[in-house]
Amino acid sequence: MKFGLKIVRLVSLLWVVMTLTWPLAAAWGQSSPEPAGVSESAAPDQSQSSPEGFSQLAAAEPVAVSSQAETEPDLVFSSGTNPPQTSSQLPSGQAASSAAESSGQPPELLNVADQIDQSASSDSSSGGLVLTESAAKSLASSKVADRDEAITSLNADPSDAATAVLKSLLEGRLMVDRQALKFYSLTPEGLIDFSTMTLSEVDPSSLKKVGINNRQREGLVASINNRTLLNPNPVIRRQASAGLIGSADVDSQVIESLLTSETDQRVRLNYQKILALNALRDPGSPAEKVLAALELFRQHLTREAAEYIGARAASDDPAVASAALETLRVMDNKFQHIALFETVFFGLSLGSVLVLIGIGLAITFGVMGVINMAHGEMVMLGAYCVWGLQTLMPGRPGAALILAIPVSFVATGLIGGLIERTVIRYLYDRPLETLLATYGLSLIIQQAVKILISSNNRSVETPAFMSGMLFLTDQLSVTFSRLYIVGFCFFVFVLILLITQKTRLGLEIRAVTQNRDVAQAMGVNSSRVDTMTFILGSGVAGMAGVALSQLTNVGPNLGQSYIVDSFMVVVFGGVGNLWGTFLGGLLIGMANKFLEPLNGAIMAKILIMVGIILFIQRHPSGLFPQKDRGASLK
Repeated sequence: MKFGLKIVRLVSLLWVVMTLTWPLAAAWGQSSPEPAGVSESAAPDQSQSSPEGFSQLAAAEPVAVSSQAETEPDLVFSSGTNPPQTSSQLPSGQAASSAAESSGQPPELLNVADQIDQSASSDSSSGGLVLTESAAKSLASSKVADRDEAITSLNADPSDAATAVLKSLLEGRLMVDRQALKFYSLTPEGLIDFSTMTLSEVDPSSLKKVGINNRQREGLVASINNRTLLNPNPVIRRQASAGLIGSADVDSQVIESLLTSETDQRVRLNYQKILALNALRDPGSPAEKVLAALELFRQHLTREAAEYIGARAASDDPAVASAALETLRVMDNKFQHIALFETVFFGLSLGSVLVLIGIGLAITFGVMGVINMAHGEMVMLGAYCVWGLQTLMPGRPGAALILAIPVSFVATGLIGGLIERTVIRYLYDRPLETLLATYGLSLIIQQAVKILISSNNRSVETPAFMSGMLFLTDQLSVTFSRLYIVGFCFFVFVLILLITQKTRLGLEIRAVTQNRDVAQAMGVNSSRVDTMTFILGSGVAGMAGVALSQLTNVGPNLGQSYIVDSFMVVVFGGVGNLWGTFLGGLLIGMANKFLEPLNGAIMAKILIMVGIILFIQRHPSGLFPQKDRGASLK
């Protein structure tokens, strides 16, 4: 029996290690990462980012494009007389935010409009938008001709503030005080005064919305896209160019002209993908261009290209058909590895949350034998600590989140100590009464939060350092927020491990866990250990709530969603064993994510619970049974 349990432990540990390392190594080895960034002062060698022969897709001389959009509702690229640096007519930049994730963009990924708004609000040189009185009256006017004149004036202004006004006008967020001739942008955070680029206390109901017609909207799309593709900020150019990937309205000549002067390697790669897609779409493309495009997509995965590559697989040209089939095979293989890695990563992040919640429960359950149904409410209170500190520290979400870690530990720890002193202490060795009492406490805490704060969920702002994504390859990315949570889980686990193994309190906790009577006979104050254990377990649960606030909304019922899973983690890993809780949480989290695509979220949880029940029937003490001196002496 013991030998079989050791085999189960070893296999579980090996499975975790393999699932964490193999997909990343396979995806990294088979996907060609983008070349390192180059200096903005010199254009890179084009051959560095495209396969041999593909450079002919960008060999044409720069061409001019027209700035007239009124007769072209689809905003198709067209030739004209104006230089592309001043009047490019491009497809909608609003597609950038939806296409950015699938096109392999950098971790600074944000909505283009938001980036422009942010850069405008931080532009200390201009201090905001400056309009002449006549231009302000024209923009505030209800007459179409007057708004045309105002838009023309704004188009001539290269400042970020003018771009932010054009974006607000396009998106229907531009508000005006017609008496004071002041303009505002309506955002989720409030009204931004364009004259100062700061939040304003003006009542939105006293303002009027500045409207536009379809013709003006089309002109704004062209103007804004021109600003974003030629913006000095490479991050904005990357996202704007990503929005063009997959669009059928892109003129290759315009992209070729932009490519010749582009210095950012990622933007150049996006342009080359656009040209390659155009070559695959065009039935009259020469075979050498099609083959070069297929070679590019073998090196750089692009989901939008799969449909057109599949069509080329039926080509009459044997070389093209063979290359297309090979490209589809390579892409399918890489996408399978990427999907596997993403599943493992999401399972790891879910498992990290379960470990954080389960650690506190393992401590109290293992030492005191108390089934604490109010443990989930400690998690919920920890999440509310983040919301409360961000409310008290507006504009500083990062500092509030970091400060919430010790605050939540102290706050929930003190509440847990109070619960132990006033309720739990009188119910030891009475598990049914303890369960009912803590369940009643959980309901009381939930109702108190609903009365004192609100029954509605509260959203917590994600700080800038946790926003965005880390792109490992063209198509493989992980979110910074989940990476931080996984790292935080490991940090807390190591910290608790050091406390239990290297401190006097940890020694006493282990002694009471193994044999309470002998520990008392050796002079250990078991009553004090019980209180400190409950404080420690509740404090760790509060810190778990801090991490959980970055994944979901904060509400009174937050903890109830995880209490059952956390008990499964503790029982499966071994009651009171930290290593068992750690390994059990990761196993359950990853198993849940592997089963969800096959059976659905609910069925996945049912299957996991049935599996744990069957395992516990065979090994009642879990993966890592707690050592019991009393049992060994009998």
